[in-house]
Amino acid sequence: MLFEIHHSIRFRYERPVFLEPMTVRLSPRQDVTQRLISHALTVTEAPAGHSLILEPDGTDARVLWFSDKRERLHLQVSSVVETLRCNPFDWILTHPQAQRLPAAYPAAEAGSLAPSLSTPGSSDPGSNPVGAWAAGLAAEVEHSTPDFLMRLADDIHHGFHHIGRLDGEPFSPEETLSGRTGACRDTAMLYVMACRSQGLAARFVSGYSMHHPPEVSEHELHAWAEVYLPGGGWRGYDPSLGLAVADGHVALAASPDHLMAAPTTGTYRGTDVGSQLSYTIELKVSGPGSEAGEAAA
Repeated sequence: MLFEIHHSIRFRYERPVFLEPMTVRLSPRQDVTQRLISHALTVTEAPAGHSLILEPDGTDARVLWFSDKRERLHLQVSSVVETLRCNPFDWILTHPQAQRLPAAYPAAEAGSLAPSLSTPGSSDPGSNPVGAWAAGLAAEVEHSTPDFLMRLADDIHHGFHHIGRLDGEPFSPEETLSGRTGACRDTAMLYVMACRSQGLAARFVSGYSMHHPPEVSEHELHAWAEVYLPGGGWRGYDPSLGLAVADGHVALAASPDHLMAAPTTGTYRGTDVGSQLSYTIELKVSGPGSEAGEAAA
């Protein structure tokens, strides 16, 4: 599948402010699942300087810094990406202790995956609502890891009310579970924590999707989860759509903490100065089954 992406972000401030260094995570990943054909970022007005960096979780990012006050900042990104994974199930589990839940990893992998395995509070799955709910789903599929991953995505897709929320932090997983309601970033974090409660390493992913969730009328940034499977590596699951991720998604960033997968991170100095953020996203998708065609947000 070939994606042509145009993403514009505008920051406006009530009066001139000084922008602290900003991290921009709008460069699509390049790995075994997707090939970055071209990418360009235009910043208006231009920053004093910038640096291309590799973040702790392997995200390609750009740090911008500024030397003057300004009332606006405009980021324009154009990317062309070819997605490569047609079959999301082309893997086997090579570690016996990961085949059934609760899962375990080889020692070397467990050490590397530690940030994506951590859960707040007790490690007892029954001591918190998300853990108890995940344990119940695991029991229903006889503790099979592959079956649990799809059952979890399907349960969230069909059993929750999916909404659009333009801004704000993700709800806590407990809040999303209790209300059975959330945007894609809310259900993604619930999926992540449910997997972790069963011993599976999971992380938050931000990017684009050719699929329109029913609660979204126009394209916007999308969120889903990735789970690490010995023999399969990081594999994507989209609970808001109820599917295993194949070539219909383009990943920008992935991290155990959603904050490190945000498209931009930064602050500004200005007493009692309000700000406004707006964006547009245009996707053109071509390839077999590309029903999304051309769309804009």
